[in-house]
Amino acid sequence: MTASTSDIEKAAGVLRGGGLVALPTETVYGLGANAEDPAAVARIFQVKGRPPSHPLIVHIGGAEHLDDWVQDVPATARLLAERFWPGPLTLVLRRGHRVPLEATGGLETVAVRVPDHPVALALLSAFGGGVTAPSANRFGQVSPTTANDVRAELGDAVDFVLDGGSCEVGVESTIVDATGEIPTILRPGGVTREDLEAVLGCPLAVPSTSRVRVPGQHPSHYAPRARVVLVEPGKVVAEAEMAQELGHQVGVFLPASFADVPVKAHAVVAVPGSMAAYARGLYGFLRELDQRGCDLIVASLPAEEGLGLAIANRLRRAAGPRPTV
Repeated sequence: MTASTSDIEKAAGVLRGGGLVALPTETVYGLGANAEDPAAVARIFQVKGRPPSHPLIVHIGGAEHLDDWVQDVPATARLLAERFWPGPLTLVLRRGHRVPLEATGGLETVAVRVPDHPVALALLSAFGGGVTAPSANRFGQVSPTTANDVRAELGDAVDFVLDGGSCEVGVESTIVDATGEIPTILRPGGVTREDLEAVLGCPLAVPSTSRVRVPGQHPSHYAPRARVVLVEPGKVVAEAEMAQELGHQVGVFLPASFADVPVKAHAVVAVPGSMAAYARGLYGFLRELDQRGCDLIVASLPAEEGLGLAIANRLRRAAGPRPTV
């Protein structure tokens, strides 16, 4: 934990005063506001350029506070909260009276989670309430995993930035619709489908669309400035070299199985073989290739199991509505 006690107290004061605080979580850095202050919540949308219909996640200090923010909690939701909180799991439940509609995009459901980061938990304790916090970046762009990413992206639009070091998970939380008898995964993330199914004892669907609006469902999301093109793993090198010859400044996500293959490209990122390491570095890799002046990024999707499902989801969103090559 790098933020000092005085930093945390100052950040809590900013929240009480209706300001915005960038805070670290285990997933990505969030842009936080007092969850019960509609004006402060509205400012999040303004700073991010986020459509007001896109709901936010309310971060709370512990599972024991769940009933303060939601109502009609099913037994399955309590089981998941007991097993995975604090951690990268967000539960969608019926909105309680403390949550303004501004935070839910006008929905009668609300997304809630307990972050697994000492700075975030210390801030929630010092503040004494809930904090709405989407990722601390412009809407649709690459999520930040360091405090410097936040400063570069949002600058003075944030009233205070809490530095908690690099995020350990690196991709956003898994969002689960827990309003019904059988939960549904609305966004793959830091808690894997396999782990959820092991706890619940039943298979979980991951639909491509949902009746419940949640963060990260926009057709283009988590996107760098460079255009992202997705190809089969065996075609990454050939596709990158062809694009480079056509005059593009090409960045390549080189799969671990091709680590020793030379590539004629502007910049090459060697993708880790570990999915945990890949997830932790994913957004940093995308930012790096932007910073190195790439206008096209060639990548392949990992196997969609474990954290690979979340990585594949983010790469598809980064590529936008364009079809896979």
